[in-house]
Amino acid sequence: MRIIGLLAVLLTGCTSQAVKLDAVPPSHSAQVLNSAPHRLQALVPQAPVGEVLRVYLEGDGHAWATASSPSLDPTPHSPLVVQLALQDAQPAAYVARPCQFVDEPSCHPRLWTRERFAEPAVASLLSALDQLKARTGAQQLELIGYSGGAAMALLAAGQRDDVLAVQTLAGNLDPDAWTTLLRLSPLEGLTPLDYRQRLALIPQRHLIGLQDRVLPPELAHGYAAKLAGRCVQVIEVDATHHQGWPQAWAAWQSQPVLCPEAASMAWADTHGE
Repeated sequence: MRIIGLLAVLLTGCTSQAVKLDAVPPSHSAQVLNSAPHRLQALVPQAPVGEVLRVYLEGDGHAWATASSPSLDPTPHSPLVVQLALQDAQPAAYVARPCQFVDEPSCHPRLWTRERFAEPAVASLLSALDQLKARTGAQQLELIGYSGGAAMALLAAGQRDDVLAVQTLAGNLDPDAWTTLLRLSPLEGLTPLDYRQRLALIPQRHLIGLQDRVLPPELAHGYAAKLAGRCVQVIEVDATHHQGWPQAWAAWQSQPVLCPEAASMAWADTHGE
């Protein structure tokens, strides 16, 4: 069985420098949230948010330095998710993953490799979301996850009662199926399908790239079939794992997530449709 690093090289992109957050526009403030057990870097909107806060969740970042060696710094090398959050027409926050942008004694490669979806990582995200609500005055959340951030969005939604919808881009929706399909080492921790009954009731849209070789489209379709929820959309777009997402997201980010009966009515009410 191959180790996860053989594929993880593809997840980190081809650039050689980590993203820096030293030029954040006035629309946002860069804040490190004290979200135990891991502090998380966030970009918090300065404008009034209203009832619903949209939160973009970073992917796995620069998890691997080579095919067999974990990175010493998981900070992403692509600014994609940061840019999507900053360019959103509505006030939106951004949340990184453990040890991205933040260096602390607890940082260890296992946190961004085999334990990337483990309970401590999810607990930190749940705490960060609570803090973002408190700081912005929002009452409900819409979570947007890219790549491994998609799994985190679903894991958070499965444990909260304030998530109106989840949207993902090139998302890892079923980590167990992913490692099995690509013959990778299993990951430790949670999987979204642990919360399938709750997730089946949450409106979801998953955009998947037809040319994505890191997370092949069949994985998202398999997740939707296992969830068997009426509120789950899987949309195929012209994209790879790393390219094509600004264009694909521009076409869908303002479209309501389709879901029958009460769920779709709740979406329309909170988004002013």
